[in-house]
Amino acid sequence: MLDLTYDTPKPKTIAGAKQDWELVIGMEVHAQVSSKSKLFSGASTQFGAEPNSNVAFVDAGMPGMLPVINDFCVAQAVRTGLGLKAEINLFSAFDRKNYFYPDLPQGYQISQLYHPIVGEGEVLVEMGDGTARLVRIERIHLEQDAGKSIHDMDPAMSFVDLNRTGVALMEIVSRPDIRGPEEAAAYVVKLRQILRYLGTCDGNMQNGNLRADVNVSICAPGQYEKYRETGDFGHLGTRCEIKNMNSMRFIQAAIDYEARRQIRIVEGGGTVDQETRLYDPDKNETRSMRSKEEAHDYRYFPDPDLLPLVIEQAWVDDIAASLPELPDQKKARFIADFSLSDYDASVLTSESRDAAFFEAVAGEAGDGKLAANWVINELFGRLKKDDLDIADSPVSPSQLAAIIRLIKSDAISGKIAKDLFEIVFTEGGDPEAIVEERGLRQVTDTGAIETAVDEIIAANPAQVEKAKANPKLAGWFVGQVMKATGGKANPKVVNQLVAKKLAE
Repeated sequence: MLDLTYDTPKPKTIAGAKQDWELVIGMEVHAQVSSKSKLFSGASTQFGAEPNSNVAFVDAGMPGMLPVINDFCVAQAVRTGLGLKAEINLFSAFDRKNYFYPDLPQGYQISQLYHPIVGEGEVLVEMGDGTARLVRIERIHLEQDAGKSIHDMDPAMSFVDLNRTGVALMEIVSRPDIRGPEEAAAYVVKLRQILRYLGTCDGNMQNGNLRADVNVSICAPGQYEKYRETGDFGHLGTRCEIKNMNSMRFIQAAIDYEARRQIRIVEGGGTVDQETRLYDPDKNETRSMRSKEEAHDYRYFPDPDLLPLVIEQAWVDDIAASLPELPDQKKARFIADFSLSDYDASVLTSESRDAAFFEAVAGEAGDGKLAANWVINELFGRLKKDDLDIADSPVSPSQLAAIIRLIKSDAISGKIAKDLFEIVFTEGGDPEAIVEERGLRQVTDTGAIETAVDEIIAANPAQVEKAKANPKLAGWFVGQVMKATGGKANPKVVNQLVAKKLAE
């Protein structure tokens, strides 16, 4: 963990009819491994392909077909574990998780129950208000994804698309350390950010490449602390799992609803049943899906077609040496090297490509704070307006750096800089050449500016008297001078001359 000082956020408290209750949340995040082929076959993982076109014989459960491990997927899991400061298990093994469903042709899912590839790690979740929650990771294991059942194409039949069947997933299991809906959403955001920095999952929630199962329970104030001291889950309430959440907003709404539902049951003298539930965003409610299964319900046993997975420490060390600078480290460096605020550094490091763009601008412009201001406020705002990604920015780091250098040298004013930015954004070109060609260079000749000031003052004697009585009205004269000079006068010089003339 970085040497940063944070206060721990207070747990979310919900007032019941009889007492206050606190929330306890653990999450199981299923992250699709960024890989061109599946976990145990060479079939493509391309999204959006024709139904049942990315299916190998082993994915379809054909008799006699044997799985072959994709070592790149293993490397991606190790890379993820290292990025989460987790223990890497040099020995791991695959198990069969048996259950029947139409989109699972083999009748079982190959997963890791007893010997996962990644052990305990951690994620620091900043809440944006100076507080942060350290969420412990219990484990990460590799497993196959199932296919997709389609129920809305025919009134009498269901269809099955096996394209996702066999795609590699990393199931990232947290401890029940999350204490509120906002923290849960922030945890998924932070985890997604780290995975994208690592390049191990693209985090596309719309495509189902990142999904979260949310375990929610309630407890009386003080009971969670007893659980942390003793490790005894008996101090916590019965948990219910909300399946397949793929929206930060829905995660928060589902947790809030489920917690209140459990409070009503307990305060009414009932007992919360451990079960799996689904969230209905249209009705804003959770509903029962099935009773919560335990390991014995799936009849886990070691997969007889796969040997235990044994990796070498040297291989792990090579992967560790190739890790990029991760969000927390990059944010801390930006604050230290460029004197950025915590907020600006957080915005600029939210995506690795954003951070790289900013750093390139700051390096060429020679001013990190000014570069941050222009990247965040002007560039990001303009890209959002046109629904563009940073990778598609019409303005390059070099062009933006050139605009900033023109500002720093007093060649152009801030207002002209914004006009110049718009020209570069829509038309392209070299900023310095545009300034010369279009006569945008700032007027710094004090004599010329003073002449303009004198003319405005002479033409507005009534306004002069008002400004002398109320110095705040001097801004009117500044505006008139800037207008008269086409916005090219140096604003600092204009302000100084206006103040001087009005004081005479």
